[in-house]
Amino acid sequence: MPLPTNTAVTAKRLQSLDFMRGFIMILLALESCALYENLQIATEGKPLNVIVQQFYHHPWHGLRFWDLIQPCFMFMAGVAMAYSLSKQREQGMSWGDSFKKTLKRSGWLFFWGVLDYSVRPAGLSFELWDILTQLSFTTLVTFFIFRWSNSAQIIFCIGILLLTEVLYRFTHVPGFDQPFTDQHNFGNYMDTVLMNKINKDGWVAINCIPTSVHTIGGAMIGKLLLSPEKNKLKYMLIASASCLALGFGLDLAGVTPIIKHTATSTFTLASLGWALAFLSLAYWWIDIRNHHKHLKFFTIVGMNSLFIYLFFEIVGDRWFENYLRTITNGLMQIIHVPELLSNIISSFCIFSVAWGLCYFLYKKKIFFRL
Repeated sequence: MPLPTNTAVTAKRLQSLDFMRGFIMILLALESCALYENLQIATEGKPLNVIVQQFYHHPWHGLRFWDLIQPCFMFMAGVAMAYSLSKQREQGMSWGDSFKKTLKRSGWLFFWGVLDYSVRPAGLSFELWDILTQLSFTTLVTFFIFRWSNSAQIIFCIGILLLTEVLYRFTHVPGFDQPFTDQHNFGNYMDTVLMNKINKDGWVAINCIPTSVHTIGGAMIGKLLLSPEKNKLKYMLIASASCLALGFGLDLAGVTPIIKHTATSTFTLASLGWALAFLSLAYWWIDIRNHHKHLKFFTIVGMNSLFIYLFFEIVGDRWFENYLRTITNGLMQIIHVPELLSNIISSFCIFSVAWGLCYFLYKKKIFFRL
């Protein structure tokens, strides 16, 4: 994949990135509002339930739409990072100053990620499974190799994926020597070392190693979009097709299964391929074809993605949603709306208030960034 190495920073904002980021955050917000849970109940035993299942993680070996949300999030962070670092370099900021700024950002990402999982009904807890703690690691890795040539970065990514394969297949820790079995793999073992616990759903903290490929890949595409290269979309589509072919091909061949919970190499490749495909489509439609109508609904959220994520994870999950749901369900009971329909309406009401808050911040030009 011969991506150009030279970049020429442009002041033009990448509208497709804002849209894609907003689209992802809206999907996450709707999950926090329990919309998919209510739709799951409403469609149980019906043909539409097949579609609703796409908004839940695959139980283990396989890939659903919802499994692509985190990879897209981390991929977009890499694209945005390329724009930020290129701008810093254009402004004359030294590598050392850029490193300090990136280190500070990674520190804050780690802090908020740990805080997100720390407050539990049973007390305080130290956990490293949040996407922000993972992103704090992948951000630093991406920064250190950002100025490397494209071929060197691709080799580095291949090395990361091979390292993941070696760790899971050849470490042979007693009780954790089954590379693709839930609760008995090397990732579960490392969780006992890092946190003295194992996630009951099979998520592992060392996913931050293979998913660094998502952020690195995003940064490479960001540099491509900033460059004077004319065939940008062509390179993006070639990269997407290559990743999809490798990921699904190795899975179908029985080499390595696609498993989101442990971010196997095949999952990392397949999900990166889809992230590239989504951005390619958005880039073609919005930035090349100049279709900018009706984007504000998404970009308003996308420009405050960190705020809306933390809002739902910390404030919404513990107070905001229950408070509003009590109000809306109470009003629905007065007019005798069926319980399930009432819950679905409540989900949309909660989301509307959260979107309105993002709109208020947008109008006031308040943007939360690290």
